[in-house]
Amino acid sequence: MNQYTVKTRIFLVGCPRSGTTLLQSLLAAHPQRVSFPESHFCSAVFVSRTPRREKLNLASKFARKKLEKFLRENGKEEMKKYLPKFGLFPSQYAYSFINILDILTQQQKKSIWLEKTPGHIRYISYLEKWVKDAKFIHIIRNGADVVASLFEVTHQHPEVWNGAWNIDRCIQQWVEDVNLTKGYLSQLNHILVEYEKLVENPRTVLTEVCEFIGVEFTEKMLQDYQIVGKKVSLASEPWKASVVDKINSTNGKKFQSLFNQKQQTYILKQLSEVGFNN
Repeated sequence: MNQYTVKTRIFLVGCPRSGTTLLQSLLAAHPQRVSFPESHFCSAVFVSRTPRREKLNLASKFARKKLEKFLRENGKEEMKKYLPKFGLFPSQYAYSFINILDILTQQQKKSIWLEKTPGHIRYISYLEKWVKDAKFIHIIRNGADVVASLFEVTHQHPEVWNGAWNIDRCIQQWVEDVNLTKGYLSQLNHILVEYEKLVENPRTVLTEVCEFIGVEFTEKMLQDYQIVGKKVSLASEPWKASVVDKINSTNGKKFQSLFNQKQQTYILKQLSEVGFNN
């Protein structure tokens, strides 16, 4: 029996551009935890399904190919032997992928893994069914800042984001994801982190999150997060480069520089109806 048993499995979710990579880097710098670049596992399994496959609840026919790509990009191609050769159902891929993360965690002599794919916020019901006792960390950031960041990154890298998003698309993403988070906050295996509080007082926020996870806060999280940040981001994700910078707040700056007064007023009005816009 492997002496390193995986005790806790954590999913970090939230609207893209809400600080998920920063929080991931801070948490993964803990000596007991390991994390990985975004897997987009659920998208690999569920997206691009034919109507027939959806009706029969079958996995996408591209699932194995996409998961192999993830392993290859992370230098773990040997792990593909654990993927189902002829997987039909999402659960088959799920259990094999969880097993892969467990093995990778044990290989690094750790007991906790953290999977961060922001979009998994839309698949929590599946993840809770597949991963027993999973814990979920939600992060929320000021809506205006997220809209500005989404608008900018999708225009700079449209090939990655399925085209450049207009303002309404950016607003919609934040509103939908925040509303999903609100629906889970009463559950004991879910915790909320507010980006602004994390940036303002990282030690306090991280101590609370560590208590939720079941480990003690360590200063290494603040000392080593920039090193870890490079490991959990791929070369194909240049927009995450700022995670290696010092923790600081840029609230409102991008929003004010990207949008004119009329656009700002429109955005703030749309966001105000959600109730989480700081």
